[in-house]
Amino acid sequence: MANEEKLNDSFLGTGWSFPPQFSDISGDVIQVSDLEDIRQSLVILLSTSLGERIMQPAYGCNLRDYMFESMNTTLITYLKSLIYDAILFYEARITVNKLEIDTSSYLEGILNISIDFTVKSYNSRYSIVFPYYINESSIKTA
Repeated sequence: MANEEKLNDSFLGTGWSFPPQFSDISGDVIQVSDLEDIRQSLVILLSTSLGERIMQPAYGCNLRDYMFESMNTTLITYLKSLIYDAILFYEARITVNKLEIDTSSYLEGILNISIDFTVKSYNSRYSIVFPYYINESSIKTA
């Protein structure tokens, strides 16, 4: 009961864990809150292609469409703008301070997407790195 009250009182919101998981004891959906909810929301946003969600066709960030393109400065800049715009429109709890795409592991099939952001309601800065696996067109979650 105390755990449920804690989840309901979360300042930044509470949502299903990603990928969805269920409690072995109660069978309820496991919930995440605060910074972890934001992190998982960003993983979902960056992993979703435009048009993939029927009720929100503009939700997502078409990173898969560019996995076979030649990686150059123009493409990196364009990918950064795609990511920035997706976060701007669909993750209102944060403000992006800096967005970097590290291509040093590109030949191994990995783009490291680094997002430095401020949580608006806390006015606290955080940094998250998402390894985007080009061959699988996915972001691995920890």
